[in-house]
Amino acid sequence: MAACAVGAVAAQTARAETLMGAMRRAYDANPQLNASRAELRAIDEGVPQAQAGMRPRVTGDGYLGVQRNRLVTKQRDVNINDPTDTAITKNIQNGGSVPRSAHLTFEQPIFDGFKAQNETRAAESGVFAGRERLRLTEQRILFDAVTAYMNVLRDTAALKLQESNVAVLKEQLRQTRERYQYGQITLTDVAQVEARLAGGKSLAGAARATLDASIGVYRKTVGVEPTKLAPGAPIDRLLPKSREEAERIAQNEHPFILAALHDADVADLDIKALEADFMPKLSIVGDIFTQTDISGIGNRNVGAKVLGHLNVPIYEGGLTSSRVRQAKETAGQRRFDADVARAEILSLVRAYWGALQAAKTQISAAQTQIAAAERALYGIREEAKAGQRTTLEILIAQQELLYARIALVFAQRDRVVASYAVLAAIGRLSTASLDLDGFGYDPAVHFEQVKDLWGGTATP
Repeated sequence: MAACAVGAVAAQTARAETLMGAMRRAYDANPQLNASRAELRAIDEGVPQAQAGMRPRVTGDGYLGVQRNRLVTKQRDVNINDPTDTAITKNIQNGGSVPRSAHLTFEQPIFDGFKAQNETRAAESGVFAGRERLRLTEQRILFDAVTAYMNVLRDTAALKLQESNVAVLKEQLRQTRERYQYGQITLTDVAQVEARLAGGKSLAGAARATLDASIGVYRKTVGVEPTKLAPGAPIDRLLPKSREEAERIAQNEHPFILAALHDADVADLDIKALEADFMPKLSIVGDIFTQTDISGIGNRNVGAKVLGHLNVPIYEGGLTSSRVRQAKETAGQRRFDADVARAEILSLVRAYWGALQAAKTQISAAQTQIAAAERALYGIREEAKAGQRTTLEILIAQQELLYARIALVFAQRDRVVASYAVLAAIGRLSTASLDLDGFGYDPAVHFEQVKDLWGGTATP
């Protein structure tokens, strides 16, 4: 297992940040990952919501008010001795009351066409899909942490090489000017070194800007500023021995594929839940009530009843039929989505496996190139002392050596990142596989806490 050479530029102390440590920080504190965990906890609540369809429902109603009455009656009185003698008597009655009533209604579903059962199973499949998506987010955050870590190491090493090149060119310019003063070379040689020095300073400035950008990405992903980064190493011990084995593992374990399969299960169960609307529904309804001064002052009515409620759908305008057809088309789409997921993951595995093999080849080639460039530079400098080589040839040889060293830095970074990319492509980039000292968020804990709750608004 080759250690990343870019780590040589980092300070080697006992308190140096490691690649595993950076991943721990990202896993524990990355806000995007924490948001995904909260999203999954919200999805968990779909299970008790679906189970509520077959649980009893109790409601209470009450009325309380003030009633004023004014009763006016007129009466004609006839004198029995003289029927023509009549008189009208007017009676006025004023009164008030406090009308009030209370109802307590209880309903227990007995049969709902298996709607709640299928909705519960669909909600559970949705939870499983959410867990796979959380795994996918965790993989992406861990891989982003690896990439950010190695980019800082790579760009730090590249900056050091560019700054070293500037220092070499400054010394070479000083020596070239001395030789010009002694008449050993021409002013053209001085100008060539000056041009290379200016170009070297420009490249060093660009390398500094690239490093600053990488530090910013590291801060966003890991949550802290990079300080003393230890060398990074590839994760070959966790990788399959062949590309074919990697593809097989990915098809069976990658969270993107598993989430798509769970989504297809949800769609199938949604069809069954909607078809329940064609079936009769039976429930028991109970009612306890009391009424005072509702139908008249001084009247009171107290009672209770228990009824069986049967609801038989006959025709609802075609709404349910349309929803079932729609759900069937959605289920077909989800199955196609699973096929798309398999094809995408297969493509990723092949791409990252190829990138890993290419990085290994590039490291070997860059090491050979560096050794050859060092020998060539030494020989050209010795030959220049004898007047057989020009200043331009020395500068070209120095530049070739610089580019070879930078190529090695980039190849070693790519080697480490590609190994983690393959691990992510097969679905095994996780805290468990990396053994991150007991770190791990278990989504099943919250699910077990809420799945059978019958009430309460406090979150676990």
